[in-house]
Parts: sequence; C-alpha cells; structure tokens
Amino acid sequence: MRKLTVSLLASAMSLAAAQAFAADAVALQLKWVTQGQFAGYYVAADKGFYEEENLDVTIKPGGPDIAPEQVIAGGGADVIVDWMGGALAAREKGVGLVNIAQPFAKAGMELVCPKDGPIKTEADFKGHTLGVWFFGNEYPFYAWMNKLGLPTEGGADGVTVLKQSFDVQPLIQKQADCISVMTYNEYWQLIDAGYKPEDLTVFNYSAMGNDLMEDGLYAMEDKLKDPAFADKMVRFVRASMKGWKYAVENPDEAAEIVMDNGGQDENHQKRMVGEVAKLIGDGKLETALYDRTAKALLDQKIITKEPQGAWTHDITDKAL
Repeated sequence: MRKLTVSLLASAMSLAAAQAFAADAVALQLKWVTQGQFAGYYVAADKGFYEEENLDVTIKPGGPDIAPEQVIAGGGADVIVDWMGGALAAREKGVGLVNIAQPFAKAGMELVCPKDGPIKTEADFKGHTLGVWFFGNEYPFYAWMNKLGLPTEGGADGVTVLKQSFDVQPLIQKQADCISVMTYNEYWQLIDAGYKPEDLTVFNYSAMGNDLMEDGLYAMEDKLKDPAFADKMVRFVRASMKGWKYAVENPDEAAEIVMDNGGQDENHQKRMVGEVAKLIGDGKLETALYDRTAKALLDQKIITKEPQGAWTHDITDKAL
C-alpha cells in the first residue's frame, strides 16, 4: 500500500509539474511604473487567477524611457497597456496594434489651476502656459485645444505648451498656469504638497466630454490571427478582469499587493487604487467612446486616415 501511495503521489507531482511547465507564457508591458494604476494585473498574478487559466504571466513595468508600442513591435511583449491615442498613432505608422479589451471605462486625466491664478474657465486659457506630458499622453490635451480653436504655438491668441515633467513641480514652481494630473496620482501629489481641493480649479476631461480612451489592452494584429494566441488572450483578459474586480472590491489589499511588487508609498498606493476603482468598467470597449477618440485624433491630424481594424470585441465576447 505504501508503494502504491508513493507511486500515486509521484505521479500526481509529475502531472502537476507537467501542467506548470505547460503553462502558456504571456508578457505584459505596462505603460508606467509599478503602481495602483495597474493593480488588477498584479492582483490577478498574486491571487492565482492567471495560473487558473494556465498562464505564466510576466508583468513588465514601464517608465519614462519605455514606449509600450515599441516594446511590442520589437517582440518584447505579447500585450501592452496603452492609451488609444498612442496606439492609433503607432498603428498608422505600421505597428498593427488592436485593442482587445478596455478595463478603464473612464479617463482619469485632468487639468488643474490654482484658484488664485489667472485661469477660471476655458475662456481664460488664451495667452497662458499649460503643462502636459508627452510620449503619447499629450493627444487628449491637443484634441481639447483644437476643439476650443486655440493654437498651441504660443502667442496672444493661443496657448504656450509646457512639456511637463512627470510630477507637479511646474505648478509649484509657477512654470505653468495649469498642469496636467491624473485623478489617481498627481492630483493627490498636489494635495500632499499643501494645496487644498478648494484651492484648485479642476477641468476633468471625462466630465467635459473631452476624454479619450486610456489604459486599454492591445495585442498585435498578425498574432491575433493565430487561434492559439487569440485563445491565450481570451484567458488573459478573463483573468485580468477578475483581478480588477477583486482590486475594486478590496482596494487596500490590492495596494499591498502592488507594494509587494515594487510600488512606492503605501498610503499613496491605497489612495490610488481607490481612485482607479472609479474608472474601471467591465472590460469591453465602448464603441461610442472609440469613435469620439478617433474623431478627435483625426481632427487634430494626429492621425490622417480613418483607422480600420483597430479594435475587436472577439476577445472580450469570449472572455467575459
């Protein structure tokens, strides 16, 4: 009996090892550094949701010198987190990115100005300096300025654009009259720096109907034609959205998981996950928001042709 038990145990261990060995590898490239903005993916890994889908997922943090579009084009990732503006601009340049899921149903981008400054409404922008990040983050801002009919080359009839650092120093040091922030990140850096909510005039892109799609999941068009790869993405999206659901329902625990993976400042991460939770949807791309995003990019001539095949519901229809 003992030999049989040992034999069965050995067989079970061999099977488990074989299954683990057979797990499908997926490399996910994030748009930015490890933080609560990406909590759902870290939670999915930590809670075994990827493992349940027979996936071995490597999460690759981003940074100021990492362009997700270039990483995936060079074969360094299977799927990336990206904003639609950057993805469509890259697609027009020959990088066949396709949106396969849209975890962020709302945008988190805002423009904030001190209330004791010269800008109270959009009508006050003219002749002033506004800060925005680049590397694909500037597209919503430029689309908004185009909508307002404001040139972005400076001068009395337009606005001067400050290429903003990835912090709030341009406002603190009065290099700009307004700066760009995310609801879940830099806004709270301003609060931590001593500003009070009542000290700030906030222009929220979503509230104004100027939001363009943020933090979607993108894979390469040619790889999606392979049924095995497409199935892998179905399982990846399903596990990722399970991770996001858990993060939304358990933000403090999700923030701790982010910290375990290299996040900085636990209180900031907890606050960030709580704010990001307000932006998360069911993972399916909303076509009306896509159409508005594409139109804004066309109007601004960020892209010159109507995109074709830039998104699909095939993955989320099967995953969700």
